Amino acid sequence: MGGDATGSKTNGGAAQPSSPSRVFARPEQTFPELTASEIARMRRFGEIRKYNNGERLFETGKPGPGMFVVLSGHVTITERDGLGHVTPVIDQGPGQFLAEIGQLSGRVALVDGHAEGEVETLLIPPDRLRALLVAEADLGERIMRALILRRVSLIQGGVGGPVLIGPSNSTSVVRLQGFLTRNGFPHHLLDPERDHDAAEMIARYSPSPSDWPLAVTADGTVLRNPAETDLARALGMIGGPRGDRVYDAAIVGCGPAGLATAVYAASEGLSVVVLDARAFGGQAGASARIENYLGFPTGISGQALAGRAFTQAQKFGADIMIPISAKALDCTRTDGAFALKLDGGEALRARSVVVASGARYRRPEIENLASFEGRGVWYWASPVEARLCADQDVVLVGGGNSAGQAAVFLSGHARKVYMIIRGGGLGASMSRYLIERIEATPNIELMFNSEVVALEGAEGVSLERVRWRSRLSAEESTIDIRNLFLFVGADPATGWLDGCGVALDRAGFVVTGAQSDLNLGRPRSSLETSVPGVFAVGDVRSGSVKRVGGAIGEGAQVVAALHGFLGDAAKPAL
Repeated sequence: MGGDATGSKTNGGAAQPSSPSRVFARPEQTFPELTASEIARMRRFGEIRKYNNGERLFETGKPGPGMFVVLSGHVTITERDGLGHVTPVIDQGPGQFLAEIGQLSGRVALVDGHAEGEVETLLIPPDRLRALLVAEADLGERIMRALILRRVSLIQGGVGGPVLIGPSNSTSVVRLQGFLTRNGFPHHLLDPERDHDAAEMIARYSPSPSDWPLAVTADGTVLRNPAETDLARALGMIGGPRGDRVYDAAIVGCGPAGLATAVYAASEGLSVVVLDARAFGGQAGASARIENYLGFPTGISGQALAGRAFTQAQKFGADIMIPISAKALDCTRTDGAFALKLDGGEALRARSVVVASGARYRRPEIENLASFEGRGVWYWASPVEARLCADQDVVLVGGGNSAGQAAVFLSGHARKVYMIIRGGGLGASMSRYLIERIEATPNIELMFNSEVVALEGAEGVSLERVRWRSRLSAEESTIDIRNLFLFVGADPATGWLDGCGVALDRAGFVVTGAQSDLNLGRPRSSLETSVPGVFAVGDVRSGSVKRVGGAIGEGAQVVAALHGFLGDAAKPAL
């Protein structure tokens, strides 16, 4: 299982709960008590289930059966990690409900639930829970808020999910923490130099430096420095395609454009599946603060904005598979459906396809760049990376909005941020509010008409120095830097479309609205590609505005075109 060929398991015995239940923020919203009339309205969505004393209602690491409403008795919620520790979380009684956001889509449970005495419940399975949230708007709002707050509490408290064991400054620890954080999955880190249990695990498994970190799942399985996909499968974060199911729309990419398409399409009754190779939110999800998005005058982080959309898409029934990559698209439609080949070798079928795969971070021509990626070279700036550069000098390359947002964010953690820009100013590439904020931040130093040319450090270990030069005088400078952030644009992620006939422009972005022999003579959307039934939205589309608001607008707009195409395809031939 996972990245460890041995699939070994820990054998520690479970400890008895010894600490009191956690204190939760906003407990009246996180754990509301339903009235008798509200429970009566919910009965048509579920079925009665009874449990004997000590019987498990749900189990950590296994798919949850849905939401339980406690009618009588009490249920004890406990956390169980892979090291054999059991910790009380909360006790819930009559009128309360047991679930968190993962139960919207039948994902694995992150905690255990045991009956205390005889318990009677109303069990509402995931599909009926989604129907309840839509049909009972006021009640659904209370339930949805509670589900979200419970997941936030689990994340903040490190409850549920894997235990990562390794030095906090290990690049692979940072990699896995970043992956779990961006996917909203709880976890906690133990440093073997400070934690006794972690030290015992290290002594037992004797990992080499390349094994960092050890990832311990709830059932005790130990993975050695697993790949993100291996860890996700071990945690039950993803599943395969739903057998022979044919979706109305397959959306490749879970950034703002893909999420918007999923929310609007699923809410209008289309069956939708969304794929992404890394995390929901795309590049926008890594933005520390977006202040020019409509409706958020105080700003919102990309992670928070994407997280809300991710939850909305699940609420309306979209199947979201992360991390899953689309490797190829078969456009022959021999049986009327497109076929997406996935990275695990499986195939997924859909009547239409929305290309929302965005762009991949551009790697500039810098000497030794590849040697230090993940070892001091970063393409995003989250709290995980910010922790590594506390009170240090850092270099950030780029002059667009993403670079500006990252520079402002990092300035609150780093001693100094050297911002290197190839051009002679920021006005043409960055929003005015960000320019003003950067100019007002004393520990950000702007270096115009400059470029990084080489990186130095111990090979395979970590970055130590950065060398850059002036583009006006060819003068070079070197500074001791352990963290370099690159925000120099991105190239379209369209390689998986090769051989399908989708037209691209010279830069590789998807052309939409162009006529072809395949679609002449039929009304077409401005977002449809040269292949009928394949649409493109967001950053991957040629001519898009490369803004979060624009991507979300295109995601909403394309749904009308999907309805039109699917409606035409369903009409009998004359």
